[in-house]
This record gives sequence, structure tokens and C-alpha cells, in this order.
Amino acid sequence: MQVLVRDNNVDQALRVLKKKMQREGLFREMRARSAYEKPSEKRAREKADAIRRVRKLARKKAQREGLLPAPKKKVVRAR
Repeated sequence: MQVLVRDNNVDQALRVLKKKMQREGLFREMRARSAYEKPSEKRAREKADAIRRVRKLARKKAQREGLLPAPKKKVVRAR
């Protein structure tokens, strides 16, 4: 993973790096590998993840079909 530092602005580059790592799922991966996970805990976590994915897909499908209101757009202010 590579991040460019512009105008010696290390804080900005660090923020960009953290955002990239978050998107890639590295923080979640590090937390998962930091300690042993029992097989029963792993099954429970994977089942919860699968349920979360299914609900998210169903929610998106309902929004596309007009059964649920679309999520509100985030307002981005220019600096």
C-alpha cells in the first residue's frame, strides 16, 4: 500500500493511509489474528456476518424497488 506525501503534509498522508487500510479491512484482520479464536466463536461470527450481508442486500433491493426510502445523501462542504 502506498500513500504520497504532498507539501510535507504528513498528517494528511496518515489520514489517507488509515482510510485505505480501513477500506481494505486490515484493521479487522489484525484484530482477528491478534488472539486465538475458538471454532465455535468463529462459526458464530461467520453466521452473524452472513445474516448481516443478507439483510443489507434485502434492504438495498427494497430501496431499489421503492418499498423503502433511499438513504439520505451526505452533504459535502467545500473548504
